[in-house]
Amino acid sequence: MTDTDDDIREFARVQPTSAPPEMGRFMSAMRRLQDIAVSTDPGVTLWNDAAAAIEDVCTRLEEHRASAGVAPAGRVLELPGNGHPLMPPWQVAETRADEVTMRGHFSRFHVGGNGAVHGGVLPLFYDWHFGMVVSAAGRPDSRTAYLHVDYRRITPTDEPLSSRAWIDSVEGRKLFVRATMTDMDGNVLSEANGLMIKLLPHQP
Repeated sequence: MTDTDDDIREFARVQPTSAPPEMGRFMSAMRRLQDIAVSTDPGVTLWNDAAAAIEDVCTRLEEHRASAGVAPAGRVLELPGNGHPLMPPWQVAETRADEVTMRGHFSRFHVGGNGAVHGGVLPLFYDWHFGMVVSAAGRPDSRTAYLHVDYRRITPTDEPLSSRAWIDSVEGRKLFVRATMTDMDGNVLSEANGLMIKLLPHQP
């Protein structure tokens, strides 16, 4: 096991950070690549050429690997998805001690079929959103105990959306949270509820 593997296994104490404009440009290019990768059929030669180009970039970037909590991806609040390509391009719009509102959209990369966002993307989004609520409330590091999503309507791509998550109740280490995602006309697209549990000192 390498030092990097140890860093990944350890619970990262994530702290927000800033990043240069060049990282924002890189993440925009990454998101564009993700969308293109699922919406193109260029043929064998270009597939190989594209793979070679991407492999070259991977080789160059791997020389600068950083451990969890040090690499900026996922910690840059001013970038969509906090600068993490796994997260959809949403950002915090409003925050209170018990509530966080996010705004953003989904793209072709997130499509499950017929232009609708894949059902599995929404739990990922809500898990991330609930983590934002934990941070806004000043709670210690927590893990998701459960997360339930009710799908009310098809979630569209490339349309501005809003999601509000809030603390429903607190019981010791347990933080019960709820959320609602809506379109710009106020239609409820999905709702979620979950349980976030404060970690004990020995828990990863």
